[in-house]
Amino acid sequence: MNRYPLWKYAIIVVALLIGVLYTLPNFFGEDPAVQVASARSTMKVDESTRARVEQALAQAGVKPQSMVLDGTSLKIRLDSTDTQLKAKDVIQRALSPDPNDSPYVVALNLLSKTPTWMAALNAAPMYLGLDLRGGVHFMLQVDMQAALTKKAESYAGDLRSVLREKNIRHAGINRNGQAVDVSFRDPAALAAARNVLTDQFQDLQVAATAEGDTTRLVATIKPEAARRVQDQALKQNMVTLHNRINELGVAEPVIQQQGIDRIVVQLPGVQDTSRAKDILGRTATLEVRMVDESSEGRAAEAGSGPVPFGSERYLDREGRPVIVRKQVVLTGENLTDAQAGFDNQTQEAAVHLTLDAKGARIFRDVTRENVGKRMAILLFEKGKGEVVTAPVIRSEIAGGRVQISGRMSTVEANDTALLLRAGSLAAPMEIIEEMTIGPTLGAENIAKGFNSVAWGFAAICAFMIVYYMLFGVFSSLALGINLLLLVAILSMLQATLTLPGMAAMALALGMAIDSNVLINERVREELRNGASPQAAIHAGYDRAWATILDSNVTTLIAGVALLAFGSGPVRGFAVVHCIGILTSMFSAVFFSRGLVNLWYGRKKKLKSVSIGTVWRPDADGAITKAE
Repeated sequence: MNRYPLWKYAIIVVALLIGVLYTLPNFFGEDPAVQVASARSTMKVDESTRARVEQALAQAGVKPQSMVLDGTSLKIRLDSTDTQLKAKDVIQRALSPDPNDSPYVVALNLLSKTPTWMAALNAAPMYLGLDLRGGVHFMLQVDMQAALTKKAESYAGDLRSVLREKNIRHAGINRNGQAVDVSFRDPAALAAARNVLTDQFQDLQVAATAEGDTTRLVATIKPEAARRVQDQALKQNMVTLHNRINELGVAEPVIQQQGIDRIVVQLPGVQDTSRAKDILGRTATLEVRMVDESSEGRAAEAGSGPVPFGSERYLDREGRPVIVRKQVVLTGENLTDAQAGFDNQTQEAAVHLTLDAKGARIFRDVTRENVGKRMAILLFEKGKGEVVTAPVIRSEIAGGRVQISGRMSTVEANDTALLLRAGSLAAPMEIIEEMTIGPTLGAENIAKGFNSVAWGFAAICAFMIVYYMLFGVFSSLALGINLLLLVAILSMLQATLTLPGMAAMALALGMAIDSNVLINERVREELRNGASPQAAIHAGYDRAWATILDSNVTTLIAGVALLAFGSGPVRGFAVVHCIGILTSMFSAVFFSRGLVNLWYGRKKKLKSVSIGTVWRPDADGAITKAE
């Protein structure tokens, strides 16, 4: 009656092993570390960088515990925070003599001490939130009006190109704030322009204003289109922030929208506020200029003369100088898309650019007028420019599609396309709130949260053992397994644990024990009704299951609602809450019954069970005490 088949015990053992394996990494702690990443798409962190860092640390007498090239970054593990700070300064001086023109990002970090064999099984600790690990918090305000103004400027350029293609004469196109004004003196041209605006610019609403013999069409962005522009600007800014923050080596950054025009950025583990600001403010812009083909320009490029007036000197990817004119032909504002690909003729890695209508027209005119001359494409990051390529114009290039190629690897092509596509912000932002949480406060929060969970667990176990005797021991073991599985699942999901999450963990313990209370009281009730101990155990678990399921499902519904509609700390609470409910149903019913069956199931002549005091009425109706 009360025996588990072998396969059920096998499930319990496997669950315990998995729980232990994925919970253990949380107890190994972290080592202070310094992470070196590239600050430019053209600068790579490789073995030569590692050699320079090793030499600099050896000269300074700093002995790192380990030094690992991990993808595009170098991670140096150290034995103390003091050594970490010293190592950062040494590496910073060695790699970036000029702090205003640093090709590398040198950031403080924390690395897990999880053994290699565990890491190979993807067993890693939970990420700790800002309130537990310390770090920096920023609130950024997005200038939505600037985004709308930029969109109106794009509409003005596109409208000018379309009217020229349709041969519709106008008296001038101007952008007035977020509106586009088009003046007409010919009624026929006015009617034709109205039709063009209606057919091809459906996001604009048009109003006509007569001024003497001139009629002005005032085109403004429709409210629903303006909301889309603002939403896209916010999303592009968030993508850009993600791309930049990756360089800081933050394990689990929090980048969330707050309201309609604000973004919250939380960087756990980062203590260098100025470095974080520097990374968040990065931009990558594209400029197209003509190469100075004059005799003075050629002499300056060969190093035998000064740079001519009206020109500038930049280096290409090979470190060779290129003299380009200061006049900018095109900028990244005319760029609508950038994708990595391959040159159809040479099969070399390339970046394919798509220009807007204004950019396509300018590029077509410039290439037609400068066949046989060189055109330089420059990439600017943090105010420093580099010539990506300087090809010779073979023929007129129309259609708005441009290709950048020339001695570029596939990785470099992807990096360049990424920076051009999401390297610049869709709208300006400013930091309106800034907060730094030190690691000492984070450690204090961890200690308090751990103590609350530990003392809550101990108090519950003490009560259950006193009140339910051996069945209380079974319930306490099941509660411990529930906590083990909860931490293991959070670690497997690489969830971020915050103070609200620890509060949900403590609450999950209190709610999980309810199931065991229901089971124990149901067993007591069956014993009071005269059932045999084996029958009471069987009926107690079977009849309590429906009640346990109902209560947990209703609580789970509330948790799912918090998860769906909450944000920030509320979602963190909801995640732990929902997972805790699911693990409690497994541990309180499946695991605890396995323990009871293992202890009592094989006793054929069981006369009593240790479940505390059971008050049973005797034959005369009096109350007597029975075990």
